[in-house]
Amino acid sequence: MADYSVRVSKDYLVFSAAHFITYCGECERLHGHNYRVTATLDGSLGEDQYVYDFVALKALLKRIIGELDHRTLLPARSPRISVAVEGEVVEVRTEGRRYVFPLSDCVLLPIENTTAEQLAAWIAGQAIGELHRSGARLLTAITIEVEESFGQSATYRQSLS
Repeated sequence: MADYSVRVSKDYLVFSAAHFITYCGECERLHGHNYRVTATLDGSLGEDQYVYDFVALKALLKRIIGELDHRTLLPARSPRISVAVEGEVVEVRTEGRRYVFPLSDCVLLPIENTTAEQLAAWIAGQAIGELHRSGARLLTAITIEVEESFGQSATYRQSLS
């Protein structure tokens, strides 16, 4: 059985978001990126002679990244960043800093750090859930690339078989 891939990388598969990460005992300043997302699906050809419909894949990605657009991305599982929600307010504490955000301006992600690598894995997980619900059964792998600035990206790949 032959393997095929479909890949989408469009100028509109972008989202703008603020974040900061912790590393090596340091905490970056709060800053933002204009992220770009690329997805590749590997698999066999179906009865219709394609791996997955480009239109459906682009719409799926747009829905997922739409949740992140113009928001502050916060890691809900960080051992170094404390994130507390009280009513409509999010309080974040780390490395001697304290931030307070409106809850509606934030996305609390079930990850340890808002790195491009972890964002790619989260987006892949969301996409896999939607792909399974849509009945896509001939797929063998998904790859998500998150570019946080031109020439600087991280890729996550997961087998689906």
